[in-house]
Amino acid sequence: MIAVVYSGSKTAFWKITQNGQVVAHCNTTGLNPCFVDPKTILQILNKKVALVNNAENIKKIYFFAAGASSADRKEELAKTLASFFKYSKIVVENDLFGAAKAACYDQPGIVGMLGSGAHCAYFDGKKPINNNFGLGYILGDEGSSNYFGKILLREFLSLKMPKDIETKFTLTYNLDRPQILERIYNKPQANIFLTSFFDFFTQNSKHEYIRKLIDGGFEKYIETYVLPMAEKYNDREIHIVGKVGAELEDRLRLVAGRYDIKIKSIIKEPIQNLLKHYIN
Repeated sequence: MIAVVYSGSKTAFWKITQNGQVVAHCNTTGLNPCFVDPKTILQILNKKVALVNNAENIKKIYFFAAGASSADRKEELAKTLASFFKYSKIVVENDLFGAAKAACYDQPGIVGMLGSGAHCAYFDGKKPINNNFGLGYILGDEGSSNYFGKILLREFLSLKMPKDIETKFTLTYNLDRPQILERIYNKPQANIFLTSFFDFFTQNSKHEYIRKLIDGGFEKYIETYVLPMAEKYNDREIHIVGKVGAELEDRLRLVAGRYDIKIKSIIKEPIQNLLKHYIN
């Protein structure tokens, strides 16, 4: 058996295969080693019947995780997984590597991530080339779902929302200022809390106010991440991977067009392409 896993900070997608066929699959909470400690990871794994039942039969795991950017983080995550999947050879790479493989396979290209976090890199066909874009949800991630959550909460707390949107927000989330600030500053995994507001953008994307927030976020994403790569590697195709880009594809393509950026493909869930690649 082979397992292929793609984990953002919010959700990890698991596919288990045997003889080229998917025999089990499940989703877990994202296993970002920057935010989730080894003990919690094992607790998460033990709650999934599909993982418990197949743990001893899986011989190799390809694991792509947000937060697995340094050698130490990769080693820590691999060690934790090995204590659960005792007979598996485990390969851990970061989510950007997984996104690049899903979008380009073994061909060079520019790969942008636009999901719970945001990133962009040139993929030379073997690995993404290192850059300084990965600043995380506090200093970076412009255009991501946690970025949009941050913008939405700031607008709400600053009383800048149109009345109809404010009413809808209040009815949807039933949150006040003390609750929001407590959740952001005193509770763990504030980044996951921020991503939880992304659905509000997709559900209200036709509203002029929300549309302007979306376009503003995508402008920052294009300017911060994509333009530097497009200018440096101007002969390469551009691919976007992640839920935000996929669910707001029309707005993303429209904004990209303002910068003469043409997006070749947008992939919502890279796990399917990764599965095909590693099965083959």
